[in-house]
Amino acid sequence: MISVNGFTIFTALHIFIMTLDNNEELVKRIAKLARQNQELEEHIKKLEKQNEKLSKDNEKIKALYEKVSPEALKGAAEGEKQEKSLKFNMATVLFADIHGFSKLVEGMDSSAIMDELDEILFEFDAIVTKYKIEKIKTIGDTFMCAGGIPDKNITNPIDVVMAALEMRNYLDNYETKKRGAENKIWDLKIGIHTGPVTASVTGKKKVSYDIKGDTVNTASRVEAVSEKGSILISVMSYELVKEFFDCEYFGKLPVKYKDDLQMYRVTGLKPEFSVDGAGTLPNEAFRIKFGLIQFTDIQEIILDKLERELPSYLFYHNVKHTVDVVTEVELIGWAEGCSDEEILILKTAGLFHDVGHTVIYDGHELQGTLIAREMLPAYNYSPKQIEKICSIIMSTKLPPQPTTLLEEIICDSDLDYLGRSDFIPVSNTLFEELKAQNKMGSLNDWNKIQVKFISGHQYFTKTARSLREVNKQLQIERIQSLITE
Repeated sequence: MISVNGFTIFTALHIFIMTLDNNEELVKRIAKLARQNQELEEHIKKLEKQNEKLSKDNEKIKALYEKVSPEALKGAAEGEKQEKSLKFNMATVLFADIHGFSKLVEGMDSSAIMDELDEILFEFDAIVTKYKIEKIKTIGDTFMCAGGIPDKNITNPIDVVMAALEMRNYLDNYETKKRGAENKIWDLKIGIHTGPVTASVTGKKKVSYDIKGDTVNTASRVEAVSEKGSILISVMSYELVKEFFDCEYFGKLPVKYKDDLQMYRVTGLKPEFSVDGAGTLPNEAFRIKFGLIQFTDIQEIILDKLERELPSYLFYHNVKHTVDVVTEVELIGWAEGCSDEEILILKTAGLFHDVGHTVIYDGHELQGTLIAREMLPAYNYSPKQIEKICSIIMSTKLPPQPTTLLEEIICDSDLDYLGRSDFIPVSNTLFEELKAQNKMGSLNDWNKIQVKFISGHQYFTKTARSLREVNKQLQIERIQSLITE
């Protein structure tokens, strides 16, 4: 064996081979560390970006927080805890007391009786919902609700009395089917009073109302003196519903610090407003008369919409013009012998005939029909009535070409100002309206157009001709005197 510096060649070769093996392992470890280092760097970069975004968000939150004072934050927190309180000037409160436990006899299943009471109260809930009346609460076998809450309306006394009649009829039919007419165990007595109330509003997802005031207390007292099977109403409610219902004088209720309260017992609908004169189910005559009263609520909504949404340059087609047309269609309608239903249709068409101006100027008539079609079904207008109303609205499009008496009436009402003594100032507002939209030149040009239009215009109804035709001829002469060339 050859020896070099004390090492054999074999020994040197063995060491060299081992070194190669170790270097290969070292290379692998270095490569692995390099990969891990790269991944760590990428992760750090990602964390730096996230940290930068969080810093920016934090700055935004800080800036917003600085804009809100501690007092404001405290007030908002306290406001969330407080109940809202609303005032209603006219609400009709109903208390219904369901008596039955005094008639329970031995052998009756008390749980079954309680189930019956729940069933009756459930149906009462459905009835008040039908008439858009707010259920306030049920206390044992006493049911309390109020009309005119939360949506204020003028018809709530009628709505509540109708609901009371339906409650009584339901309970009578329920008992007859269950046990027969001679074996009833449930009795119902109802008290109703109309007046102002204060309502406390609670809840977010499901809003509930609790009402208080003299009106609530009086309604409760009226129910207390009511008799079984009776619907007793105060004189305040009576004055508001007497056109629709047959009522008998019941007596007086002593009221502390006030005059005695007169009370009336409701026996049913008047024969002319009930199906077959039975006094229970309302007929078409009832719905039309009810609609004429309900029109006040619709009118308030539309006039408010016009007040808020009409463009400022509408100096002629404003709220006053709509009110004038509604008033005039009723006046001419009665003079032309229109029925109650026709008057309702005319007034509704008059109310909606210019509401389309809240959307567009040219073509506003069509827009008015779209708004009417959307709104009127909620107020129990029939599809046939709505079609007629829309047809009347479209007839006001110039030049007027009415084909029915109702269309003639609204066309005459819409241009009623042509024969009025205030024609010149009213005409000038229309000129200003057109001028503001660059649809008209000088006032002199406008007067020439007016003379031509009035000279070719004619009123369609006998009533309008007798009221306005003479003055219209005078207007032509007055305008001609103002023309300078």
